[in-house]
Amino acid sequence: MNVEKIVEIINAKPNLSTALGMEFISTPEVDTCLAKMKVDERNRQPFGFLSGGASLALAENVAGVASSALCPGCACVGIEVTGSHVKAVAEGDTVTAFAKMLHKGKTLHVWNVDIKDTAGDLISNVRVTNYVIKQKK
Repeated sequence: MNVEKIVEIINAKPNLSTALGMEFISTPEVDTCLAKMKVDERNRQPFGFLSGGASLALAENVAGVASSALCPGCACVGIEVTGSHVKAVAEGDTVTAFAKMLHKGKTLHVWNVDIKDTAGDLISNVRVTNYVIKQKK
């Protein structure tokens, strides 16, 4: 999945993805997208661990980037995000979100997102449903 055009749009002006330090990565698979995020002062709890909210934001954003890459000219917005956090990640580590498409409909996309630490341990599992809005010409 090529996400370069979407990354250009993201980097054009400040937004949540840039504020939290997300980096989106193209993959050879058409139904998979990756994102990385270093755990630092932008996305950690006061206790020095990755915020669960930041994990959910990473999952929603990587799924949104993926849906947008699959549907050029459409706005793809998250309408449901459900996740479970199973392990803490300390500041200084980097997490990687692996988004895999579960369903591609005309107006709804469903993604499973596994977030792992640098050791490959599962941190969070998140399901994201995106609504695909066709832009008026």
